[in-house]
Amino acid sequence: MAFLKVVPLEKALEVIDSFPLEPKVERVPLGGALGRVLAEDITSPIDVPPFDRATVDGYAVRAEDTFMASESEPVRLKVVGEINAGDVPQLELKPGESVYISTGAPLPKGADAVIQFEDVDREGDEVVIYKPAYPGLGVMKAGADIQKGQPLLRRGTRLGFKETALLSAVGLTEVPVFRKPKVAVISTGNELILPGEDLRPGKIYDINGRAITDAVRELGGEAVFLGIARDDRESLKALIEKGVECCDIVILSGGASGGIRDLTSSIIGELGEVKIHGIAIQPGKPTIIGLIDGKPVFGLPGYPTSCLTNFTLLVAPLLRKLIGRESEVRKVRKRLAYKVFSVKGRRQFLPVRIEGDKAIPILKGSGAVTSFVDADGFIEVPENVEILGAGEEVEVTFFG
Repeated sequence: MAFLKVVPLEKALEVIDSFPLEPKVERVPLGGALGRVLAEDITSPIDVPPFDRATVDGYAVRAEDTFMASESEPVRLKVVGEINAGDVPQLELKPGESVYISTGAPLPKGADAVIQFEDVDREGDEVVIYKPAYPGLGVMKAGADIQKGQPLLRRGTRLGFKETALLSAVGLTEVPVFRKPKVAVISTGNELILPGEDLRPGKIYDINGRAITDAVRELGGEAVFLGIARDDRESLKALIEKGVECCDIVILSGGASGGIRDLTSSIIGELGEVKIHGIAIQPGKPTIIGLIDGKPVFGLPGYPTSCLTNFTLLVAPLLRKLIGRESEVRKVRKRLAYKVFSVKGRRQFLPVRIEGDKAIPILKGSGAVTSFVDADGFIEVPENVEILGAGEEVEVTFFG
């Protein structure tokens, strides 16, 4: 099957951005929110702490009762009780009284300071105080850590353990997050078999199914591997239909060339619409982008490096958009380790490995497994450039 009109990468990205997919929001239990992305700003529903509490073990007092205390003329206060963490104080301090209190316990009414026990003496039912206390000594006021209504986390925050701990501290049991897009992954080709099967002559183990599935999961999506479609219309069409039925996005690898075995484009056209068949990039020129029942279908090249490069360029931005991680593209500037040549008129994406401040080109070819295993990412060689010189600064876009 011949290519449709080959388009620039920017045009392909515009088409993908126009697809009728928008981020969806769901509420999940806090225990299942790790790694998810917040879909709304979060403010605190309570003060933290919710009451004035002691920050030391000692004696809760009325500070004014201690103002005249000194080493030579200590103040004696009657100890009228004990309050431990978790208690609800039932008493109110009167002039001349104190209460033993443990760290984290709520202050009784009337108290405004806590003197740690190392600074006083206890004699019977009295505490002997040798220096004045001031209001607020040894006390964390209600809301001193977090105030009710205070902004805590912004929309788009990816929740790590610190963020989930913060949400737990204010008593939240569930949070609004972006729903994980569900992605069907299909490998194609008569030569492919699954790991674990006997490696018969002429066969190779499927790489792309595993790589794409885990790349989707690493980005935060939910991947469903549907298996390997053989190079026949019935097998391929059945898996594409299954993917469209169960998932939001369908990704195929292989079967995207211009040869006679290219069935992907015709099946997508039969079930929906082929938007693009051919992008002016290397590797990945025969990439297919279509739409079936409002769901994007991507036909990526079969060679591993081509497949993962095009996944990073085309699919990953859509997934990031749907899960609120659009700002998380990782790029770094390095210097090219040695000279590389490119085909003028073809925009090329070249895999590289990073060592220190160098970007080392990997030139084994996109069909080699180690080309993308060894690569940290890729650099772009513009279509009007034939040579990039050693030491030239380049921008590396990371895989994953």
